[in-house]
This record gives sequence, C-alpha cells and structure tokens, in this order.
Amino acid sequence: MTHDQKPADILDVHALPRDKTKGMLRLGEITVPCALGRSGILTRKKEGDGGTPSGRFELLHVYYRPDKGLPPRTQLPLEPLTPLSAWCDDPGHRLYNRPVRLPFAASHEKMWRDDRLYDIVVVLDCNINPVVKGKGSAIFFHVAREGYSPTEGCVAVAPEHMRLLLARSGPGAIMNIRT
Repeated sequence: MTHDQKPADILDVHALPRDKTKGMLRLGEITVPCALGRSGILTRKKEGDGGTPSGRFELLHVYYRPDKGLPPRTQLPLEPLTPLSAWCDDPGHRLYNRPVRLPFAASHEKMWRDDRLYDIVVVLDCNINPVVKGKGSAIFFHVAREGYSPTEGCVAVAPEHMRLLLARSGPGAIMNIRT
C-alpha cells in the first residue's frame, strides 16, 4: 500500500475454509460474499486452469451493459459494452488478454453475454502490464451467478454489491486476493 492509499482502497478477497470456490470480499466496513474460480485461489495461474490468481491487482476499467440499467456510479474509467465487444484469450495472438471487436478470428470471449455476468465487469491489472503469453486472460471482477457458482477464474459478487463497491472505489483501488 502506498503512503497516500487509504485502507478503504483495498478490496480484500479470501476463500472460505469449507469451499475454495466461494469467498468473502471486504472493502472497509463492507463485507460481501463472492464467487471464485472452480480451482480456487492459485499462486501459479495458467490459461484455462480455472483458478483465481492470488496477488494484488489494480481495478483499471469498468464496462457495463447500457441496456441493463444505469451505469454504475464510480470514479473509475467507465465504458459501455456493445454487441461487438470481446476479449482475446488466445495466447498465440498479438492481442492476447486485450479487448477486441467482433468479428474476431482468434479465440475470444464475448463481453455482451446472454446471462448477467458482464452486466458490470471490471478489468483487473492481472497479466496486463506486461502481458505474458499463457499466464491467464480475462481475469475480471464481475457479477456473480445465482448461488455464487464458480467462475473460470474471476471474482464475482451480487449486482447490488458490485454497485455498492464501485461507488466506493476510485483510481488506484486494489483487489488483494489471498490464499
């Protein structure tokens, strides 16, 4: 933590002892349940392993579905998704772990989803600067499925909790994911 960073700028995430795919997220006085990757929290993240990477990751950018309600209140950079929004998850492509536009020939994840998961989605500084091929892509902070079923490696919370947390998060906010 830098000397100018308040403890409230830290979103602290840890797994539950009884279920590695579920956890708790704390931001200051707020504590909410969260979903984690199907493989739990891992210290050595690899593409496709289903693990949520341990570490400290800055909250970089927020995307939202403009057709699913008002944009979230936040001081973080905010951008609406479109049906052409996607994210490259092909380790062999030069745009690996970057946003792309559809149509896109290489392997990718659609950001405009039929479920609610990316109605609000935050890009974490995980394998972004610099990108290391095969070290994991599309590690986001997003909306959870009903029942907090496991993610593919992201951290996910209920929609109302996402809005509450983003309203209290600004530039320099860090997600601290620990085992």
